[in-house]
Amino acid sequence: MIRIVGGGLAGCEAAWQAASRGVRVALHEMRPVRPTAVHKTDRLAELVCSNSFRGAKLEHAVGLLKEEMRRLGSLVMRIADETSVPAGAALAVDRERFAAGVTGAIEAHPLISVVRGEVLRIPAAGDPASPVIVATGPLTSAALSAEFAALVGREHLYFYDAISPIVLAESIDRSRVFRGSRWDESADGDYLNCPLDAEEYRALHEALVTAELADVHDFDEARFFEGCLPVEVMARRGFDTLRFGPLKPVGLTDPTSGRRPHAVVQLRQDNLAAEHYSLVGFQTQLKWGEQRRVLRMIPGLEQGEFVRYGMIHRNTYINAPTVLRETWQTRSNPYLLIAGQISGVEGYVESAASGLLAGINAAALAQGRAASAPPRTTAMGALAYYVSHARPADYQPTNAAFGLLPSLDNPPRNRRQRRQALAARALRDLADWSGSPRTHDERASAVLS
Repeated sequence: MIRIVGGGLAGCEAAWQAASRGVRVALHEMRPVRPTAVHKTDRLAELVCSNSFRGAKLEHAVGLLKEEMRRLGSLVMRIADETSVPAGAALAVDRERFAAGVTGAIEAHPLISVVRGEVLRIPAAGDPASPVIVATGPLTSAALSAEFAALVGREHLYFYDAISPIVLAESIDRSRVFRGSRWDESADGDYLNCPLDAEEYRALHEALVTAELADVHDFDEARFFEGCLPVEVMARRGFDTLRFGPLKPVGLTDPTSGRRPHAVVQLRQDNLAAEHYSLVGFQTQLKWGEQRRVLRMIPGLEQGEFVRYGMIHRNTYINAPTVLRETWQTRSNPYLLIAGQISGVEGYVESAASGLLAGINAAALAQGRAASAPPRTTAMGALAYYVSHARPADYQPTNAAFGLLPSLDNPPRNRRQRRQALAARALRDLADWSGSPRTHDERASAVLS
């Protein structure tokens, strides 16, 4: 039997992969016996920061990663596709239906037992027939964090993560906003866009840089992951930083004026019923009262009712290059594997991908076979190689990126064609590694085009 600690994306994907290969699994999840600061339910795979799985096309590295996962039978990707909501060129999900779908599939599998309760120590993993996967995520409990500190032999890496607010759809003033997606001329785009003129942007920027922040308690230095900076941190980096970041107006035309706005705050549908919208790129550590004041300065949100305010929490990561092999096995114990954000990857899809490979390899070990990693030419293989070979002294968690893949021998000059060629090579090499068919299904071909 494989023991998996943590019922998030990585833990659920690992459990599904192992059980799908005929290995019995015990999946330990501490909620609801032990709650966290940000989770709201007892469901497995609950999404707390965003409902977006990011880019859907194969010319995006995370899109390639998702396609590789689909071809390996990913539960997370199947449920994400089934519970998707409109999000332009990205994949976003109804987070409640997504968590319910994953939970239902895991609990219904005859080889998976879900055990509720906190695990206080990293389980012993010395038996080849009983590997252990730790996938406790960035909100690892204090007891297990101490265990990881002893395992790593040095300080943890730590980063603060911030969550975006969610606004009630019926409280949005539709006369002030317009629907559209970037570079899409149709009137039925997937985002609600709140246009700001120069004066409105100036006032919002001033409010963000002067608003009062929430207390980060007694933690040490606040270090944020560059890919998920609080909006007020970006605002303090320069007056126009937001206009070149999450508030960039490029590719959008305000139908009222017929011109591109000075800046735009985008609202993304958060559930299938379109009752809630999240503010794209507005993760924040402002105090809740300040959030209400500042966010109501955004055109269309003057009477906004927020069903969830943004918040900040501490994420914990191990120094992966000192601990992990490319197979997500630990260097010190081949029967102990670590996956998910605690392993030093960043993002929902990357976390689930690490769990997918950890589950495949744990099943292989339990069945007396060797663990293996996909080629570096695949998105999953490149991510595994980075996590296990990056420079430990300045290691930082990473998202999937084409820069992690080896270059092509004769790359096209056009960037889009180059990325498509990298994706095509990755899928061929993944098929060779996994033994799956090389043929493209209709959906994958459509994504590539």
